[in-house]
Amino acid sequence: MGICASSHLISKRGGSMDFPPAKVVHLDGRLQEFQRRIAAEEVLSLNPNCFICSSDTMYINSPPPQMAPDDVLKLGQIYFLMPISKSQNPISLQDLCALAIKASKALHNSPFLPTRVPNCFNDIVSF
Repeated sequence: MGICASSHLISKRGGSMDFPPAKVVHLDGRLQEFQRRIAAEEVLSLNPNCFICSSDTMYINSPPPQMAPDDVLKLGQIYFLMPISKSQNPISLQDLCALAIKASKALHNSPFLPTRVPNCFNDIVSF
């Protein structure tokens, strides 16, 4: 199977963007977007009882991997602020679904949308 991604985005306001912002979903569901490279410690300095994890590194029945303070948030990625009290707890399916719903609601109000929806099923073999 291949990797499925769209590399070009367009703003709801009409402007073209080559690099979508890094997006951080806060505990309260608020979305914070960064158009520049930013270290995790910069975000964490305003959220001292939290850690950051990438949506790409979260798996069911595994604790959420914490980003190191000097790790840089990648443009176009979605990150979650999570309470330190949950740093050692494995993520349940319910937790992951709740995070997905929170991200979906936050992203709904984001001014950035893909210009096309990629077909991710081209490489899947039918039975």
